[in-house]
Amino acid sequence: MVKKPDSNKARLKRHMRVRAKISGTPERPRLSVFRSAKHIYAQIIDDVNGVTLASASSMEKGFEGFGGNKEAARKVGEAVAKAALAKGISEVVFDRSGYIYHGRVKELAEGAREGGLKF
Repeated sequence: MVKKPDSNKARLKRHMRVRAKISGTPERPRLSVFRSAKHIYAQIIDDVNGVTLASASSMEKGFEGFGGNKEAARKVGEAVAKAALAKGISEVVFDRSGYIYHGRVKELAEGAREGGLKF
């Protein structure tokens, strides 16, 4: 019998391995990415205090277009950068959450960099 590997389980294992090494501080919070089939989400997290400082997603009210493509990911990256700069955050640690740095995750990161975040 052929067993199909669970790709999300493998992603979660990679995510936990990376999260053991990186953490968001008040000076340099963590930019976390979550990607689903239809949408993409990003949030800036201070792990020391356990709070989300800024967030953006393709499900927000003012978002136009389909949320599951590269253009949407770039828009979300720019939106999260704008929200972070409004709160006085300019440097973050990028947490790709076990996803490959490719496609929508890469576009979100590039959009955040264009928006003014440094990582």
